[in-house]
Amino acid sequence: MNPWYLLYCKRSEQQRAEQHLKRQGVDCYYPQVTVEKIRRGKRSSELEPLFPNYVFASFDPEKISYTTVRSTRGVVDFVRQGAMPTLVPMELITHLMSHEDSDEQREALGDVFKPGDEVEVLSGQFEGTDAIYKEADGELRSILLINLISRQVEVSTENKALRKK
Repeated sequence: MNPWYLLYCKRSEQQRAEQHLKRQGVDCYYPQVTVEKIRRGKRSSELEPLFPNYVFASFDPEKISYTTVRSTRGVVDFVRQGAMPTLVPMELITHLMSHEDSDEQREALGDVFKPGDEVEVLSGQFEGTDAIYKEADGELRSILLINLISRQVEVSTENKALRKK
């Protein structure tokens, strides 16, 4: 079993580095997780790197040199401790692989809004009002709970008009 190393990559070039490393016979692991975001008022799910700018690589240093790996397109250098690249424990890699894109991982990164979150309405008829997020109402809107005259009322508003408190 080859040892695992951590590579630091150029900004947003982890996938390029991974492709070029695999062509050279290096095993790579680039953990990603699905995150819910609001873009232009629409709710969407996107894949994002769990560790931006980092790729795990496994290779035999007797067959593939450190210089070859370090000189690969998209790679800046190894994460080092002194002069030698730091070894990553195999237990950490297996743990990350088994938990990648799990519900626990998504909760740690956080969805856009969760039921019960306190939000502030930024525009529209309820601008400046504090509310409690209840649920999504399609891709563009959300249902909120707002206190009006000492009574909690459900209202629907656009996602782009909300901000987490």
